[in-house]
Amino acid sequence: MNKLGYARKEKVKEFMSVTGATDKIALQFMKTNDWHLEGALEKYYSQEHIKEAIEKNRWEMLFNKYKDPNVDMILADGISRLCDDLQVDPQDIVMLVLSWELKAENICEFSKQEFIGGVQSLEIDSLETFKKTMPNLRAQLKDEDTFRDVYNFAFDWAREKTQKTLALETALALWHLLFAELEWPLIDQWCKFIQEHHNKAITRDVWLQLLEFARTVDATLSNYDAEGAWPCLLDDFVEYLYETGTCVKNSD
Repeated sequence: MNKLGYARKEKVKEFMSVTGATDKIALQFMKTNDWHLEGALEKYYSQEHIKEAIEKNRWEMLFNKYKDPNVDMILADGISRLCDDLQVDPQDIVMLVLSWELKAENICEFSKQEFIGGVQSLEIDSLETFKKTMPNLRAQLKDEDTFRDVYNFAFDWAREKTQKTLALETALALWHLLFAELEWPLIDQWCKFIQEHHNKAITRDVWLQLLEFARTVDATLSNYDAEGAWPCLLDDFVEYLYETGTCVKNSD
């Protein structure tokens, strides 16, 4: 490099300053691009491993913006800040869809692997693209299979990992959130029934079967089959609806 003229030395220095490359690499790219700085930079950044490193750095920066200062995770405070930046309520169902997309194991937290892997698959590399992605996540709930996947995911995501069941208060909050999206007319009666006549943790079977019940049984119970293989709790709910006059039992 000492043998170079002043102008070429300056170009090599500028290349190094922009890219962070060594003087040897800078010199190599400048020579092979006839000392055209813009051409050399374009060629440098077109390399696949360089592009990957730049993209990885973007994802790392996005993660670091919200991570907890003490652990390598995004916790409740970080998720709250992310929601503020995305202009989304933390209780909005779209955050549940995001957790499903990121394959989050626990409620109100994202590991580094979950977050970076998830935003990569969603092609998010900045806050701007994150904002643009949120309406698409919400729209996915219109698909019946996707809604079922998100609903099923919510059980394990929200339960205490030392328990096989889901805490009642957590289940009630999630049911209100999910069935508001589904517009199930009996959700309020169901939650009242559960609190008055069950009042304990929810099993996986009841969680899964409730969605099937809401989707297949008419709100008037006109097509309810008393001989169907519903969990006992759902059969009891039907009797509760008859007893309270919410629905009228078919005389046939």
